[in-house]
Amino acid sequence: MRIANQRPPIVAGELVAVEAHAALVWSINFSRITEAVDTSTRFGFLYTTTRIHVEEGQERFVLEYDVASGIVSYLIEAVSRPRHLLARIAYPFSRAMQHRFARDSHRRMLRSILEGGEPRGVMAE
Repeated sequence: MRIANQRPPIVAGELVAVEAHAALVWSINFSRITEAVDTSTRFGFLYTTTRIHVEEGQERFVLEYDVASGIVSYLIEAVSRPRHLLARIAYPFSRAMQHRFARDSHRRMLRSILEGGEPRGVMAE
């Protein structure tokens, strides 16, 4: 899985194209950023799927730094249901792929943080 339109601006209204490959099937799914936050201690966005996405729903990604404790947290929240017929037929598989994406995302985020220096605490939600 990868972002097809590399480094889109993280602003409300921006389209995000995600290319996915699973079980010999390639797809590109489009979502629109509906909310964004970028402060000194919080960064993230919420995107909503478009009509040409295999799923219907929203996904939120938020990084937060707690100044008092020095802990960095990374939150992924998703609410979705299958939209495309193949996603409905393969629902258990598509759910497994969503869980795999969340696990991989947390691992990549942790690796990025550790490569940037030794944090006092890291918590994945």
